[in-house]
Amino acid sequence: MPDLSRYKGIVFDMDGTLIDSMGAHGLAWQQTCEKYAYPFDGEYIHDLGGVPTREIVKLLNEKYGLSHDLDEVTETKRLAFLALNDNPNIIEDTFEVMQAYQGKLKMGVGTGSERNNAIRMLTNTGLLEHLETVVTASDVTHGKPHGETFKTAATNMGLQANECVVFEDTEIGRLAAKNAGMDCIMVINGKIVLPQ
Repeated sequence: MPDLSRYKGIVFDMDGTLIDSMGAHGLAWQQTCEKYAYPFDGEYIHDLGGVPTREIVKLLNEKYGLSHDLDEVTETKRLAFLALNDNPNIIEDTFEVMQAYQGKLKMGVGTGSERNNAIRMLTNTGLLEHLETVVTASDVTHGKPHGETFKTAATNMGLQANECVVFEDTEIGRLAAKNAGMDCIMVINGKIVLPQ
């Protein structure tokens, strides 16, 4: 269990950090890529975890020289994810941190998911009631790796960036925390990795 006593707030990423939903997202991306003839690269998609869907579509268009409509592909991916009707599990390691610091530190979520999807998942897993703020791709101008998502979460909790620590599972998320001026603790395959 990490010692977070020097912080006043925690900002959790959602997918792959608090909720084990990356598998379902991967499957939805695979179906979307097949439909639009993007070569599917599971590792590439996973590494983009936290980047808003619309931005990923833009990256895929650039990477493969295609020009699919960003909104159309984004909607296709959203519907594919919903159709999976995935009931994701809470990631135990980060949930234990949440429980240990409940009432001691302010807590929020900073996610690349759209607001409706994030609120639905946080409600279904019972996590929403533990949070003071949820900042989603719908609430910011610049998604991760830009620091806006995490900075907004800190502001919403009434804290400065350097008073918060971020829990993240992707390199892009780690960069977003760094760009927000926050310390970051990585969660790799559902396990907290403490800095050496």
